Amino acid sequence: MADDLQGAGSGPDVPSYFRRMVGRNPPVDQVPHHHVAYAALGALLGLLAVEVPARLASLPSAGPLFLVGSMGASAVLVYGVPQSPLSQPRNLVGGHVLSAVVGVSCYRLLHVDAGLVGAIAVAVAVAVMLLARAVHPPAGATALIGATTESVHPLGYGYVVTPVLSGSVALLVVGLLLNNVSTDHRRHYPTRWW
Repeated sequence: MADDLQGAGSGPDVPSYFRRMVGRNPPVDQVPHHHVAYAALGALLGLLAVEVPARLASLPSAGPLFLVGSMGASAVLVYGVPQSPLSQPRNLVGGHVLSAVVGVSCYRLLHVDAGLVGAIAVAVAVAVMLLARAVHPPAGATALIGATTESVHPLGYGYVVTPVLSGSVALLVVGLLLNNVSTDHRRHYPTRWW
């Protein structure tokens, strides 16, 4: 970064540094209404499917636990922008599972303040997802939840399986079924599996 701020020997080039923050991409196109409908329906069905393991295990009071907040953010990606590299199955399932393992491990191994263990868990999860080529931004929250949420701690590594693995697979299955119903060739899922 120091080289980026250096001019031709004349000190930091601060104006060019700030020009990078302007953004150069054209405005975002309007999304067709049928894509909006598919995305909304997918989010509804996907998040209802995430709760199925709680119902199958006869844990009706566990419903909110199974609706891990990061799954809501994943629904936006899988149903709203199914062609995004961040929405693909490897990223969705791999990112969540790896981050859940990291979150639980950090909680169990690091006996420090919850804020610090949460920050460490997210930092390590980001590194692990990048190294595994399975980056899924909502999974950062999965690591944070695993490391800092008291109602999750008794689950231990069970959190990785249910709700995280089961939830991400449920979102994936609904994504496969719904995103491929459209006759619009631009709406399909996935663009790649691995």
